[in-house]
Amino acid sequence: MNKSRALCVISGGMDSALAAKMAKNDGYDIVAVHFNYGQRTENRELDSFKKISKDLDAKITHVVDLDFFKQIGVNALTDDSIDVPITGINPGVPITYVPYRNGIFLSIAAALAQKYSAKAIYIGVVEEDSSGYPDCTKGFIDSINSAINLGLNDNDLEIKTPLIHLSKADIVRKSLQYGVKLEHTWSCYKNEESACGLCDSCRLRLKGFKEAGKKDPIAYIA
Repeated sequence: MNKSRALCVISGGMDSALAAKMAKNDGYDIVAVHFNYGQRTENRELDSFKKISKDLDAKITHVVDLDFFKQIGVNALTDDSIDVPITGINPGVPITYVPYRNGIFLSIAAALAQKYSAKAIYIGVVEEDSSGYPDCTKGFIDSINSAINLGLNDNDLEIKTPLIHLSKADIVRKSLQYGVKLEHTWSCYKNEESACGLCDSCRLRLKGFKEAGKKDPIAYIA
């Protein structure tokens, strides 16, 4: 008898890698899905996705190209005219927020979940210790899960967010506990070779490793 499938949205970062590993640990066969959306580090993130998918022994991988995000712009990840902030994490929604990105990702993921008969979608959103993106909150995820099920032929698809209330230090610890190969993940918003160490995503990642008392295995600019 085939195991149930879970569709895992995998960006290439350590959060999504851990969420997917937890899905695997929960007994699901993995359908690994990645979105190219014109982000600055698109090639490095795609490379990380391929490595993470192999680590998971994912039988199905799916890469979706969403070039229209560059046409929308108004954010530092897809609009080259806007610099990625490197001065520290500030209150409020940062300029790196890609408008409604997770809403669009999850809508497409729901269609793919139906295609592959997946019973769950795993996504590594974090609310408690994050950049403050509005589409990473539990309220948003619960609402879009309800809306998605209203639009499907059946209504038992569950969006699972096992990391949503964790700190970055907890994520580092759990990643090591679950055997996630963190050297295969990428978090930097700016660079594809050595991580900058200064953008919000790098700062949050480094903060997590420091608080967990562990060393980050990826390379940073000295």
